[in-house]
Amino acid sequence: MQAKNIVITVLVLALVGVVIFLFLGMSSETIVVNEETPDTTPVEERLPVEPDGGIGDGAEPLPEVIETARGSETLLGTSVEGTEIRAYHFGNGTQEIVLIGGVHGSYSPNTSALGDEFVSYFTENESDIPENVLLTIIPNLNPDGTAAGGTAGRFNTNDVDLNRNFDCEWSATGVWRQQEVSGGSAPFSEPEAAALRDYILHYEPAAAVVWFSAEGKVYPSACAGTPSNASVELAATFASAAGYPAEAEFDAYAITGDMVNWMAKEKIPAISVLLSDHQSTEWSKNLAGVKAILNTYAE
Repeated sequence: MQAKNIVITVLVLALVGVVIFLFLGMSSETIVVNEETPDTTPVEERLPVEPDGGIGDGAEPLPEVIETARGSETLLGTSVEGTEIRAYHFGNGTQEIVLIGGVHGSYSPNTSALGDEFVSYFTENESDIPENVLLTIIPNLNPDGTAAGGTAGRFNTNDVDLNRNFDCEWSATGVWRQQEVSGGSAPFSEPEAAALRDYILHYEPAAAVVWFSAEGKVYPSACAGTPSNASVELAATFASAAGYPAEAEFDAYAITGDMVNWMAKEKIPAISVLLSDHQSTEWSKNLAGVKAILNTYAE
C-alpha cells in the first residue's frame, strides 16, 4: 500500500511538471509572437531626409547627378525654360576654384562668351592647372536671358535679376542704376540661383570669380560688413595680374541679394570682375587673372 502511494505521488509530480513546462513554453512563445519585428533596413536608409535648405524658395532638391562622383561635367539644374545649366571641371585637386559667367544673359553676352573661352582653353591646356587645384567653369548661369537678346535678357524668364535673388540683404525689389528690378519672391526663388546655391553649399569651393559688365574693375565680396582678408587678397591677386584696378567696395547704388556677397556670407572668398564693355571678353587679361589665382591656391 505504501509503495502504491509513492507511485501515485511520483505520477502526480510528473504531471504537475509537464503542466508547468507547457505553461512556460506557451508564455515564451507568446512573448516572441508579440515582439515587434526588427527593422533590417540599413541605418543610412532610415536616416531622415534633410530639407532642401532654401528660404521659402520651393526650389527642387539637389540634383541627383551632384551626389555622384564628378567627371568632366556636372548638371547643376535647369532654367525656368528648362535649359540645362552645366559646370565643366578641369584638374583633380582638392582646392576648387569656380568661375561663373552669363549671370545677366544677353545684357552682358561677353561674360558667357568668356566662360566658353575658358572651357575651350582648359580643354586643350588642362596641364596648366596645378596638381592640387580643381577648376570648375559655369559659362552661363542665365541661358534663357542669353537667348532673349537685348537689355531685357539681363533678367531670367520670370523677369527676375538673378544677381538680386541671393540670400544676402535680400529684397523683393532691388535697384539697377536708377531702375527698380525684381529680386524674386524670396531668396533663391529662381531655379538658376537655387541650382548655383545647391552646388556651392554642397562642395564648398575654396574661391569663386564671377564676371559682369561693364566697368573694368574688380571688387571683393562682403555681406553686411567689411570684406574678409581672403576676398580682398583674391581681388588684389586677380586685378594685379589682369591689369584691372581693384576697388574696396561697389557704392554706385545699393545692391541687394548679390551673389558674391552671399558667398562671403557662406565664408567663401569671392570677387566680382566687371569687364570694360559689353562686347570684348578681354581674354588675355582675364586668363592672366585666373592663372594668378590658380597659382595662389597651389601654394
